Amino acid sequence: MDTAKLELAAQRYREAVEALEGASLDLRTEALAVLHQDDVRPGDEDEVARITGWSREDLRRLVESAPDEPRP
Repeated sequence: MDTAKLELAAQRYREAVEALEGASLDLRTEALAVLHQDDVRPGDEDEVARITGWSREDLRRLVESAPDEPRP
């Protein structure tokens, strides 16, 4: 039995999952950074929703789930 193609597919899958998880973390981090700016303006939340494709409810849950960190 030749499993070389299966092993390659499994490795590619693991790498893709890692990349997706990393991108997801980056996207959440950057969205939170925008939403937690000191100079947040009306419409910023709508812009984040547009860029991410997330609903306002998704953004609310993201903000609520974020750990409270002291801000400078």
